[in-house]
Order: sequence, then structure tokens, then C-alpha cells
Amino acid sequence: MNKGWYLFEESEKLDTPSLVIYPQRVSHNIQLLKDTVPGVELYPHVKTHKSLELTKMLLSEGIKHFKCATITEAAMLGKAGAVEALLAYQPTALKLRRLIQLIRQYPQTKYACLVDNINSAQLIENIAQENSLIISVYIDLNVGMNRTGINSADAFELFIQLQDLKGIEFAGLHAYDGHRNEVAVAERTKQVELSFEPVEKLRNRIEAAGFAFPKLIAGGSPTFAIHAQRKNVAVSPGTFVFWDKAYREQITEHQFEFAALILTRVISLPAKDKICLDLGYKSIAAEKDLSQRVQLLNAPELIPHSHSEEHLVMQVKEGHPYQIGDLFYALPAHICPSVALYNRAYIVVNGKLQQPWLINARDHDVYQD
Repeated sequence: MNKGWYLFEESEKLDTPSLVIYPQRVSHNIQLLKDTVPGVELYPHVKTHKSLELTKMLLSEGIKHFKCATITEAAMLGKAGAVEALLAYQPTALKLRRLIQLIRQYPQTKYACLVDNINSAQLIENIAQENSLIISVYIDLNVGMNRTGINSADAFELFIQLQDLKGIEFAGLHAYDGHRNEVAVAERTKQVELSFEPVEKLRNRIEAAGFAFPKLIAGGSPTFAIHAQRKNVAVSPGTFVFWDKAYREQITEHQFEFAALILTRVISLPAKDKICLDLGYKSIAAEKDLSQRVQLLNAPELIPHSHSEEHLVMQVKEGHPYQIGDLFYALPAHICPSVALYNRAYIVVNGKLQQPWLINARDHDVYQD
């Protein structure tokens, strides 16, 4: 097994599987993001790390605005003292009332949410007025993911309707293009620009109607640098803090460092050409193709053979040197849902273990200390 940056003292004392974070590499990634798009407003998405400690790292670097996916993440941002927390989700009534609780609990944080239809907007208005509040909303635009959002060509009418709602404050537009992950950056840029032509037409139409040119929050880790060239834009990558195997292979122009791994052990030798690790799909994201799901940094030639709830079987050559109890450092293909499987992360600085961090916003209940 080759030595590498990921090795640390007393690793044998950790039970497995365990999530391990390397904050020095996180710091590198934060600085690289800032250097890549200098002067551009940043709204990092906290769904990747769900950690109060990492949020504080971002705040210490002058990043004050964030996106989040759950009420728990929104609560964590209030606890951290974020200036703005955009719930990148269109809330139903119950979720909206939970959001209002956070607005009252953390008045220093400006909370906002998404809306893509007039019925939801009227619901937000009604509940906001019941609570004597005005809630900021961003119109969510569908730019090709076909997951949420209104088509840009239809969004002007919704924008005009929002102007008459007393419990709502229009804050801008939101568009996420997570499906744009072409390996060739020129082709990815071309496809992004094509899909955002209607968005820019909408922004120009709003301005031509006598309103301010609207702010746009756009993109994720594959496209943030492309969107950074737009006028009055904020970008919202998330995976950049940890990076992962899939993005290293697909988004080759960025040199973010791997900053989170999963420590795993050999627990069985079921055949001469197979070893079994304690890295089931309860411990690492399993939505990618099996052969691409994980890479063992200290044995990169090993290929996954089968995967189940508690076990990952790897194909090896007969006569291999691996023994029960051997440690491997696993790089997930998709780090975001992998992190969400753990209650805490073990922290490594200068090759030594530090105090663990809680994955504070993993749960769906409102964040508590």
C-alpha cells in the first residue's frame, strides 16, 4: 500500500466505516473557489457538508450567503450567523411554518425560499401575513432538469403576479443546471449558454418593464465559473468543499482537492479473488454505476464486484496481500449523499486526529445544539 496525503496517526483506533474530513484541504478549496471567480457573489450550497464547523470556515473567509435544501440546514445557517439563507426548495404549508419559526429565532439571518407557481406564492403570502411577516422569494426557473421550476418563457407573468402580493418580497431568480456535466468544458459552456438564453431574455424583459434588472442565483460546481460571467449574478457550488471522484473525472478544468474520505476495513476474504469491506450502501452513496461507485486511494486498481446494505466486495488478484482488518481510504463517486449517512466526521490536521465535527444538519428535525 502506497503512502499518501490521506494517511494519519492512530487511524487504527477508529471504528469503520467512518467519515474523515481534512480541513486544510477544505481551506485550499475555499480559496480556489474565490480565486476562480473573484468579485462574484457566492452562495455555497451547504447540502454537501451539513456541518456547522465547515459553515464557520466559510464565514471566516468572508462568505456570508448560502443555499440550503432542508429546514435543518436552514436552522444550522441561522445558528452559524449567516447573512442570508436561501431555502432552495418550494415550501408546502408545514415546511413554511417551520421556516417562519427560524425567521423569528434567528433574526440576524435573512431567510428566503423558492416559488414557481402562483398558488404556492399565495400560500406563502397568506401564511406570511398571518405572522405579520414579509418573506423573500426567488422565482425558480426550469432550465432543463425538469425537476422543479417554471419555464423562463412563462415566468414573466408570475413575476408580475408577485408584485401584487403583500406578504412577499421578490428577491430575484434562481436556476440550477445540475444536468450540465459534459466533460469538455467548451461543450458544457455551449449547452449552458443555450439553456440560459431564455433566462437572460426574461431578465431583460423585467428590466424593460421598468423594474430593476433582477439578481440571478445560478449553477453548481460544474457550471459556476460559466455563470460568473453574467451580470448581477451569484453562483452556488456545493461539492467544491470536498470534491469527489465523479467531478474529478467529469469537471477536469477545476483543481479542487479531495477533502473527505470514508475509512473502511476488510472484514472477510470470501474467495481467493475477492475481499469484503464494511462499506455497504448504508455507508456510501450507491446511485452511481457499481464499477465507478468508489475508489480505494491506497489500492486504486481494485474494482467493486458487488454491493449490499453492509458489504462491498472488491475484485482482487489471487495471491493478493490483503488481510482481515486492513484499512482502506475510500473516495466516493458522490460525496454529498455519502456525508449525509454519518452523524459525525473525524478530523485530520497535519496527519493527526482532532476533535470530531458533528454533521449537524443530517436530520430533518429542526437543528438543536
